[in-house]
Amino acid sequence: MTHDHAPAITQPSLYRGLVLALLFVVYAFNFVDRQILGILVPAIKSELHFSDTQLGWLGGPAFAVFYTALGVPIAWLADRTNRAWIVTIALAVWSLFTAACGYATNFAQLFAARLGVGVGEAGGVAPAYSIISDYFPSRQRARALAAYSLGIPIGSAVGIVVGGVLASRLDWRFAFLAVGVAGLLAAPLFRALVREPPRGRYDEPVAASKSSFAATARALFAKPSYWLLSFGAASSSIMGYGIFFWMPSLLVRSFRFDVPHVSLYYGAILLIGEVTGVWLGGVLADRLGDAKRSRYALIPAAAFGLTLPCYVLGLLSRDPAIAFVLFLPPTALGLVWLGPVITAVQHLAPAQARTTASALFLFINNLIGLGLGSLIIGVLSDALRTRFAQDALRWSIVAGTGFYLVAGLLMVLASRTLQRDWLA
Repeated sequence: MTHDHAPAITQPSLYRGLVLALLFVVYAFNFVDRQILGILVPAIKSELHFSDTQLGWLGGPAFAVFYTALGVPIAWLADRTNRAWIVTIALAVWSLFTAACGYATNFAQLFAARLGVGVGEAGGVAPAYSIISDYFPSRQRARALAAYSLGIPIGSAVGIVVGGVLASRLDWRFAFLAVGVAGLLAAPLFRALVREPPRGRYDEPVAASKSSFAATARALFAKPSYWLLSFGAASSSIMGYGIFFWMPSLLVRSFRFDVPHVSLYYGAILLIGEVTGVWLGGVLADRLGDAKRSRYALIPAAAFGLTLPCYVLGLLSRDPAIAFVLFLPPTALGLVWLGPVITAVQHLAPAQARTTASALFLFINNLIGLGLGSLIIGVLSDALRTRFAQDALRWSIVAGTGFYLVAGLLMVLASRTLQRDWLA
């Protein structure tokens, strides 16, 4: 028996592949709009004379405050209404505010525009996780979610390359305008092609009544693995988001790159490393996780353990060619967690509450990781400037890699209770 609408009945595999591809494109826009600020930091700093602490506020809290605060109520709404419409509106809103960043002339205006980007992106990810879980059966979800998560590396790489090229040939303001307008044009196309799937179609039948937010939260928070997975991912995201934001500036200051070379150099690292890591995590989770649920946490734990020393070696290298090779493995390993952990979160809640479960997970991950990552590194960089001068940013990132050790330990602890907490 199928519940799909017309396109899904005649060509179910083809249509759900189309839906996944369109969700991926939206997610890529999500990260283009996040990552483009990082490559534009040198130009913005030069024109508007911001400190690293101010830039850290723009890269983290300015985006994260509404992104995290609105994610949960929007997800609660998505569990009760049309998720495809919510993703469409979210894409349009964050694209509009990305374009508005190009008109900022001071810190307050750029901060306000970044707040608006966060408002829009709050409705983009959790509903998409839920849509994918209703288009793909359990045995294929980790790979489907990993394919969706490829929007992170590809969007980040596109943001770095496009932003760098536009900033060097035109200016940083035009870069914001260009990617914002592109997102606005994509929004109606997404809504025209993506249909809302029946909830829980591949899962055991559930009662028609909706779980209240409070009931869903109580059920999840009673599961230790949910907390441990959430805070483990958040600990890694402190450095994940922090490095995404500050690496272009590090390459300019410590490796003496110009912006066009940074965009190609770091864009290649993101594209090769992150695509490999995201896909590897999904494949390993689907192949190893069914036999033993604890592996959904142990796979990320092993990856985080290897990420820390690799990043330190790359950061301390003085040769750009050697650094390129050294940065590739940790860039991949730092995102191996996405497929396994997101899949596990989907199975810690019943089908009718998955969007809320995903949003609560994202709230923790983004409030801590996205909210603090770039800010911690920026504050450390300003504090270390007197001692290390242009290398202050390098040493602030080295100090921050210790968060990967914390992330690995939390994942190991999560593996001990994940089998018990897992819902069939």
